[in-house]
Amino acid sequence: MKKRKSESVFNLIAPIYGLFYEYQKKGFSKMLESAEKELGLSSFETILDVGCGTGALCAVLSEKGLIVTGVDSAEKMLGVARKKPENSSVRFVRANILEKQVFDDKSYDISIASYVAHGMKPSDRGLMYSEMQRVTKSAVLIYDYNQKRSLLTTIIEWLEGGQYFNFIKDPESELKNCVNELKKCFSEVKVINVGIRSALYICTPS
Repeated sequence: MKKRKSESVFNLIAPIYGLFYEYQKKGFSKMLESAEKELGLSSFETILDVGCGTGALCAVLSEKGLIVTGVDSAEKMLGVARKKPENSSVRFVRANILEKQVFDDKSYDISIASYVAHGMKPSDRGLMYSEMQRVTKSAVLIYDYNQKRSLLTTIIEWLEGGQYFNFIKDPESELKNCVNELKKCFSEVKVINVGIRSALYICTPS
């Protein structure tokens, strides 16, 4: 597996991310509760967490009774995740979702990527959406920023020089126009604002 620059960065900052684990868990719990009416998580059995990092979302999903697989390309992030007792039943896989055939077609009921999309260049976002659509039966969830950004976020993202500004131009349209093997990735995209500056994009695989 070819090592990307982002992988090296996330391996480096894994210990720092680990410090925010409990804070992240609380945030994820709040987000899922606010969207439960539309999601109906209890009706699903398996879920793939793409870019799972230190496993905070995996832990929350597992506590809700789901069979969870977390995938990330940064081994040190996964190392933090595996050490958490609440993640003992979670399967963690070191892999890059952009590299096809990591998982079988329609092998998960639902999949989720939390604050992953906004850091990717458009071509990589398209690959991620396509792969998530391929491996998912019922719903692809993209949890990320909406267009109501704060001044601090604007400054930080500008300094980082990432893809944030490109992503938030019109993420709903981007998801609706995703194409995989000459057909649209998703038959429907629903947007739920789950926070002042965050949204859950619920996508139905074609």
